Amino acid sequence: MLFNILQDGFFAAIAAIGFASISNPPHRAYKYCALIAAIGHSIRYILMNHEMIHMHIITASFLAALSIGLFAVFLMPKAKAPAETCLFPALLPMIPGMYAYRTIAALVLCLCNQEEEVFNHYLYLFSYNAFTCAVIVLGMVIGATIPIFLFKNTSFQATR
Repeated sequence: MLFNILQDGFFAAIAAIGFASISNPPHRAYKYCALIAAIGHSIRYILMNHEMIHMHIITASFLAALSIGLFAVFLMPKAKAPAETCLFPALLPMIPGMYAYRTIAALVLCLCNQEEEVFNHYLYLFSYNAFTCAVIVLGMVIGATIPIFLFKNTSFQATR
């Protein structure tokens, strides 16, 4: 389990560095982006896969995004950059890509079938995956922005 957690965090860190490089942050912020993404993604992995916790992906993503927001608010003043510099690149590896893919696949299959039973089945799959994906993303956005609003002075300290 420990190897899987470290592997999950490592790949999330690499993805966060890639996403951060698009927005051209200061070079000193890259290590914080990687650290914050690794911690947040590992938290979600533990919450979803630990045999005693086994949390749903929606709740786990919200709590992981909340932790990413907290780490970004409190670590980014050390990098002398706004919290958003690493907050959003750290969240991007947690976007539920499989749910989005399954949503589009179910929509295409729904529109290609004329039989009512098959159409209803794919419409159900489309709605389930679309709602799940939307709620995960909404929960991540809310969870990540709560610390910015709660710790407003700390959050905007780096830009002064």
